Amino acid sequence: MKDVLSRIGIGSARVDTVLPSSTVRAGDAVDAEVHVEGGSTDQDIDAIYFALETEYRTEEGYADAIVDKWQLTEPFTIGSGEERRFETTIDVPRRTPVTVGSVSVEIETGLDISMAVDPEDEDRIEVRPTERLQAVFDALENVGFSMKSSSCEARPGGIFSTSANFVQEFEFRPQRGEFSGEVDEVEIIPVYDGNGLTVHMEVDRRGGLLSEAMDIDERHTSFTVQDADPAAIEPSLTQAIRDLS
Repeated sequence: MKDVLSRIGIGSARVDTVLPSSTVRAGDAVDAEVHVEGGSTDQDIDAIYFALETEYRTEEGYADAIVDKWQLTEPFTIGSGEERRFETTIDVPRRTPVTVGSVSVEIETGLDISMAVDPEDEDRIEVRPTERLQAVFDALENVGFSMKSSSCEARPGGIFSTSANFVQEFEFRPQRGEFSGEVDEVEIIPVYDGNGLTVHMEVDRRGGLLSEAMDIDERHTSFTVQDADPAAIEPSLTQAIRDLS
């Protein structure tokens, strides 16, 4: 009877992932410890798996997305009431969304058990931008912009060179400086390719209701970020906004 109940999740093994911190930087690695506690009966575990998950907005609503997924162990058996611990390192891809605005990211840990409900553990994490993307944020702030919002959106086919189903968009509003009163907002979309970071940028100009309705107040460009120095990014960023505004 215990075997039957464990197959539907009653008295089954449990899993819990312990992170040293709930804050990580995209592109970095973080050590973790996985605790597996046996249930009311012995169970064969095919694998421990991880999934880095988020969600993005589509025309129909929201869809779940797996940023990355990987396996930790080979098959093993967990005895009734037994406790086992596994140490591992979680690599957080550079393309992982930054958790600002409405964006959230979770690490899901699961036990793959054949012919049974898989026990799971979910841990929400705070993801900081890569150093290069943070430098772009800092450069925008230096010229008078502040972040207004961020969201993950379905990727229009063929526009961005990424295999993901979505991209993350960041919106900045001018608060001071030469672009205050001249630009509505600047939107950027970072795309990682190989070892590089390409930033796609759109500038919305103050063109009045007519130009907005005709969708002619938006201009686009893209540039590659070579290093993590805001001072090095600022001149070309400023000139690009000038050219598009």
